[in-house]
Amino acid sequence: MSPSPVTMQKQSYLSRIYENSAVFDTLSRYDPPPSPPFDLSQSYQVQKYLQSTDIIDWQHPAIVEQAHSLAVPYDLMATARLCFTFVRDRIPHSCDFQLDPATCRASEVLLQGTGFCYAKSHLLAALLRANGIPAGFCYQRLSVNDHGPPYSLHGYNAVHLPQYGWYRVDARGNKVGVDAQFAPPFEQLAFPLQTDAEYDFESILPEPLACVVEALQVSTDWRGVLANLPDIDPGAFESLRLKTRRRGNGE
Repeated sequence: MSPSPVTMQKQSYLSRIYENSAVFDTLSRYDPPPSPPFDLSQSYQVQKYLQSTDIIDWQHPAIVEQAHSLAVPYDLMATARLCFTFVRDRIPHSCDFQLDPATCRASEVLLQGTGFCYAKSHLLAALLRANGIPAGFCYQRLSVNDHGPPYSLHGYNAVHLPQYGWYRVDARGNKVGVDAQFAPPFEQLAFPLQTDAEYDFESILPEPLACVVEALQVSTDWRGVLANLPDIDPGAFESLRLKTRRRGNGE
């Protein structure tokens, strides 16, 4: 039986990482904190961005099947683009379209066909990881009404592309005034920063923030999520290892 496109993608990417097993054996004894960007020759750190978890459950049959349908053999860039476009365009944003139920786990987002930005980022990471492409989680802190308080987190992804390294993408879904694109090396996210209390974080996390997961899991419908959008006070950034990449005031 010939290998599937998903298997070939993994073999293509990971063969470069594991070609020196002695290096991998040495690195696997350590647990350095993720501090992106990092050297992808460090196999242990790469694995953090490929793992299947309770939330990013990419080994679920539905995720594997969908990832298989989006895989372009031996072309990681094309595969990543198709995964991004699928989540952005085929999975409606729950608030934009007022869709229930509230979703969190990647397979749940796919099967229910809807999710907030955070949930959609979980699905995109799962599809990328199922295709052997490292993917992580990024966040912004934005004004809910664009004019100051209240604030909430906005979730998106970073994908590691062999040609460019870490590249940030936002699959929350386009609408009037929102035009997020996959156009490496140029970054085109959904929302610009506007006020000095808005932040874009440099950190690329291997797992979603706990407060995001909790906000999604305690709600049953889109109204519940909207009423309890997750936020992090600036005083807590350091304890959560969230390093500021830029602020709305240009800093």
